[in-house]
Amino acid sequence: QTFKNSIQAGKIAHAYLFAGPRGTGKTSTARILAKALNCDKGPTAHPCGECANCLRITEGSSMDVFEIDAASNRGIDEIKNLRDQLAFAPVNCRYKVFIIDEVHMLSTEAFNALLKTLEEPPAHVIFILATTDPHKIPATIHSRCQRFDFRRVTVEEIAEHLAKVAEKSGIIADKEALRLIAIQSEGGMRDALSLLGQCGVMGEQVTTATVRDVLGIVGRETLRELVQAIGKQDLSATLAKLN
Repeated sequence: QTFKNSIQAGKIAHAYLFAGPRGTGKTSTARILAKALNCDKGPTAHPCGECANCLRITEGSSMDVFEIDAASNRGIDEIKNLRDQLAFAPVNCRYKVFIIDEVHMLSTEAFNALLKTLEEPPAHVIFILATTDPHKIPATIHSRCQRFDFRRVTVEEIAEHLAKVAEKSGIIADKEALRLIAIQSEGGMRDALSLLGQCGVMGEQVTTATVRDVLGIVGRETLRELVQAIGKQDLSATLAKLN
């Protein structure tokens, strides 16, 4: 809603910080925001996804949207190279968008170089910094960004989305199996989709047994029987269940 309002009002910040656990949509949202700002029909809160700019961003071939992995490009030289690109006007889009993933991995020198850039960015440049560890980012960087906190996706939301993906992918899956995948992914949609893909090639139908086999986890019924045997102080039954 904040993004929609700021785009409609024409009040777009030049630096955003997306913080939250893995697989909760930080980089995906950054790409959608890049499309919203650069869509042929925009800036718009509802990018078409069909124009040349939207398609280039989707394919990762846009000359104006840069995705940088700070885990493998963490030095000052990489940030200096980035700074050199700022002076040039966008090739096809309205804005140059720099998406820096896992930004907390940058070195101290790189952060200092980035700080200078964030203080006085050109009007056509927007930074989107994504991180799973916001507490590792210097306060000086923090204070120059609009921060958005991404939360874990609920079990119900993940299970609902997995059902749609399974249907479109031709995967037959039990409702209970999808719920178990959702629980085991601990709020990360990406982990849930990866696990569904793994389970989908294990047989004709994905069941709770399939998910347990892939993950190597024990069913709740077995754990319940073990606890009951311990409660009854039945040594032989307890050892049998433990085996």
